[in-house]
Amino acid sequence: MKRVYLFCNAGMSTSLLASKMQEVATQYNLPIEVKAFSDSKMEDIVSQFNPDVILLGPQVKYLEKETKAKYEPNTPVEVINLEDYGKVNGERVLKFAISLIKNKGKG
Repeated sequence: MKRVYLFCNAGMSTSLLASKMQEVATQYNLPIEVKAFSDSKMEDIVSQFNPDVILLGPQVKYLEKETKAKYEPNTPVEVINLEDYGKVNGERVLKFAISLIKNKGKG
């Protein structure tokens, strides 16, 4: 089971996107768990569950450099595309997350 974890300010706005992504994963029978959390819980969540990918909501883009420094190269860290985020495009964001998992360690 691969874990794709989304982080934003309160975890609320990304919860809808995470559930859309989980719907797509379930529809295609993919062994992926998608969850959303508040960025304030990131350290605890990451140390406890070791996600395969960390995606940041656009509103916490300012955390990207610090988060990458802390968790990469073991765990890819990227900011969710603003357009996909705004449209709650679970399929596109899930495909993006899967591509990060596949390319992990190749960069």
